[in-house]
Amino acid sequence: MKWADLIVIGFYILLVMGATYWSLKQVKNSNDFFAAGGKLPWWLSGVSHHMSGYSAAVFVAYAAVAYNYGFTMYVWWAVPIAIGVFAGSFLFAPRWARLRRRLNIESPMEYLSIRYNVPTQQMMAWSGVLLKVFDVGAKWAAIAVILNVFTGLDIMTGIFISGAVGLFYTAIGGLWADALNDFGQFIVQLLAAAAMIVAVASRLGGFGELLTMWDRLPAEHSMPLREPYTLGFVLAYLLIYTFSYNGGTWNLAQRFIASPRGKDARKAAVLSSILYLVWPLFIFYPMWAAPILFPGLEDPTKSYSIMATELLPHGLIGLVLIAMFTQTLAMTSSDANAITAVVTRDILPVMFPKKFQKNRTSLFAVRLTVLIFILVTVMIALNAKSFGGVLDLLIIWFGGLVGPISIPMLLGLLPWFRRSGSAAAITSWCAGIAAFILVKFVIPDLSTAAVVAAPVLTSLVIYAGMGWLNPNKVVRAEVDELLDALNRDDDDDYAPVPPKGAVTDAG
Repeated sequence: MKWADLIVIGFYILLVMGATYWSLKQVKNSNDFFAAGGKLPWWLSGVSHHMSGYSAAVFVAYAAVAYNYGFTMYVWWAVPIAIGVFAGSFLFAPRWARLRRRLNIESPMEYLSIRYNVPTQQMMAWSGVLLKVFDVGAKWAAIAVILNVFTGLDIMTGIFISGAVGLFYTAIGGLWADALNDFGQFIVQLLAAAAMIVAVASRLGGFGELLTMWDRLPAEHSMPLREPYTLGFVLAYLLIYTFSYNGGTWNLAQRFIASPRGKDARKAAVLSSILYLVWPLFIFYPMWAAPILFPGLEDPTKSYSIMATELLPHGLIGLVLIAMFTQTLAMTSSDANAITAVVTRDILPVMFPKKFQKNRTSLFAVRLTVLIFILVTVMIALNAKSFGGVLDLLIIWFGGLVGPISIPMLLGLLPWFRRSGSAAAITSWCAGIAAFILVKFVIPDLSTAAVVAAPVLTSLVIYAGMGWLNPNKVVRAEVDELLDALNRDDDDDYAPVPPKGAVTDAG
């Protein structure tokens, strides 16, 4: 790292501080903190949804997959997300915005107390919080690897620095700060990716070599599917990504909740879907070329970082570093925001009803919860190897467990599953978790596809089956009313309802 790199990084930090300060001025209550007051423009929501959907793990764990396996990285990661989010733009995204307008929700878990009951809501909330602790921990560990390559900082120091910066703008500016910094990170990443592609093309011998380089790679690197990333694996992840990226991952649901109307949430989802189809090609191309330029790397997780430090001039190296660093902050800070919403809006008011009132959530309690969550995830990051490393935490643990948690939450929004009540939600969750334990720890030598598919398929079959086979055709009136309201595309026929009793000071 030279002075030119440090100047670029310093300039970007000033922009982040400016965006955070502006966001602080917009936050007067918990509704502003968690849902941007329902005023997030569709284009900003769409870019933020896209940027919050992946972290620096793409440049670490997934870079290793691209280095070792080639084009299949795009086929099993980006394409299923694009398809799933596009489908969700019609099924799920508008319903999240309508929930906020009709029920004043700020957390994606809030409506579950009406849809099912409070015990079901609590079970889903607690299990989701525990899952995200491990997921975010993996992302802190990933950014520490990048900082290590670029700056020589040891892993522990990198994790602490990342957590501190994420804590700064998440605790101060809430969702507004997340979304604005996501947009800034998108612009920086655009410039950084363009610089990397130009550098790689120059080293290969010209831009034409970007198309013909596949002849210089092993034949299997151009295959869309190869072991262990088989068609079954892709289909399993298509199902998982559909649930995860449409709200099963809570921070992504928040982008839709914060949209002014259902139609705005739909446009945001379509934009994010297009970005997932196009943008990863720019990110992955240098990774696919890495085996030609740097053959035989001992640690492929460092391939992208090594290329940046070896191929780019100083100044652009700093740009690439800040792009990857802030990409992790985009996801982890939005995760922290979403988890805080669930804890302060859904868990604490039930545990301590006299001290915490859902409709009077203090900003002090909100910011304290952000602090505690980030500290816990940093501790997980410091012990990532105990869980199989970054890639296992992201692909196996998160992929295997997100389905059982998200299925009752997402399908509970749809009228076709109105007869699937609290018993179906709890049973499907328990069965999905049991299936994960069985395929992960009991049955030996199963494929990765089986490990990630078994839990989500088990939960899906049980949730839907118990509803369809339910002999009791009577559905609670408030559930019928809620689902019918969410199914109506009448966003312009009523005005948004202001939050009740929101606290407007920092206490």
